Amino acid sequence: MRHDLVVFVPGFLGTRLCRDGRDVWARCSEQLIDSAAAALTEAALPPGLGDAPPEAPFRLDADTLLQVPDSVPGLLSCMGYPDIRTALGDPPDAQFVPFTYDWRLSNRLVARQLKTRVARELDRWRAEADAYYPDRPDDPRVILVCHATGGLIGRHYLECEGGRETARTLVSLGTPQQGLVQAARLLAGHAVPAAAGPGLDVAARLNETLRDWAVNLPAVAEMLPVGYPAVRVEGKTRERRITDSRYPVPGLPGDAVRQALAFQEEFRSACDGHRRAGPLPYTVHCLGSVGFPSPEALVLSCDGARITGSLPGPGDGTVPRASAVAGWTGTDPMLWTGMRNTDLAGAPALRDAMLAIRAGRPPGGTLAGEEGIVLHLPRDPVAAGHPFVIDVLGHDLLRRNLRTFMWRSGRPDRQPLVFRPYETDRYRAELEVAPGRWVVEALVDRPRGRDRTDVTVLAV
Repeated sequence: MRHDLVVFVPGFLGTRLCRDGRDVWARCSEQLIDSAAAALTEAALPPGLGDAPPEAPFRLDADTLLQVPDSVPGLLSCMGYPDIRTALGDPPDAQFVPFTYDWRLSNRLVARQLKTRVARELDRWRAEADAYYPDRPDDPRVILVCHATGGLIGRHYLECEGGRETARTLVSLGTPQQGLVQAARLLAGHAVPAAAGPGLDVAARLNETLRDWAVNLPAVAEMLPVGYPAVRVEGKTRERRITDSRYPVPGLPGDAVRQALAFQEEFRSACDGHRRAGPLPYTVHCLGSVGFPSPEALVLSCDGARITGSLPGPGDGTVPRASAVAGWTGTDPMLWTGMRNTDLAGAPALRDAMLAIRAGRPPGGTLAGEEGIVLHLPRDPVAAGHPFVIDVLGHDLLRRNLRTFMWRSGRPDRQPLVFRPYETDRYRAELEVAPGRWVVEALVDRPRGRDRTDVTVLAV
């Protein structure tokens, strides 16, 4: 309802993690490009942390929401949240709570932190709400909006930490309900395929550095795809799970798999217990997409000794449909859009859904959003000094004054790009960049303002 407290939970990478006011991950990722063996040391966690908070020197400050694109090579990207207030229907400052957190940590721990923050903010807002909504029909409750892996935190808070008692609505945006194949590749040391562009030596160095860092991050283990059959074996027809003892994923730590299973099982058990007492006391709406190829399964060699690739399936470019559907709700909460995972938190689809939800109306079943735009480029790092292509997708973009720019991350100079049509509603540019992190931005006009989307390109 319009008078409810709006709480936004970003996804993995969606909070700036700082030490002494400086963005630690931004500094680490630059060192990763420069081939430093200890590139990610400053963002590391100690082994065996579990659900505990880290002590110095591993503790980092959860600062503000990310405002610019960033990524973990081979895992996922986050485009930042510069327009999140607008996308959520422009609630007043006092009614909007952006929840920032250390995205390296256990989702259980962060869910408990969310519980404390929501309780404090809801008490405050209930004392202030009359000044904004004097004719409200009831006491304010909570609309919880979660992007990507933030939805794993949000649902755990609701079902395992008592959040269901004050929630009115959960809105998840591209949440991997059953996990991500990319997390398994990362922890097995295969995040960046050699064929992606950088070459064998560079890919091997990146994979070793990324795995050594990620293996101690509880949040990455809890992303593992234990909720559906996410393994295929060459020459076999049977779909398998990463827990299959006959074909274990080579290099994937068993402790990480057990950690992911325990996290999923705790949530499922809580849901089952609550379901026996009655239906959910809050509504659930899950925005997703099936329009973009997304890693759906790991592919192993016929003898199971090697990871040979990934099998794509329909999804949002990050989360496949097999993982996006929230079966735990006991309903059909899916709202299918035409947007990629990275764009969902600023898409017209989210604006449409939030305007309906806050007005007490159910959002439509399909929110394709013809006004939206999508940037599409290789997921993995590109080879510096070699051509690669990037596409812009959207309806009638030239008539809507398409503008595109590129710049080196952290530098102010922006250079315009030229995209040429190659299919209906699809435009392409061939680019070549020096080593570094680059940002590509596309903007188009719409009747009320403009739409913008950004992507980050890692060149090594």
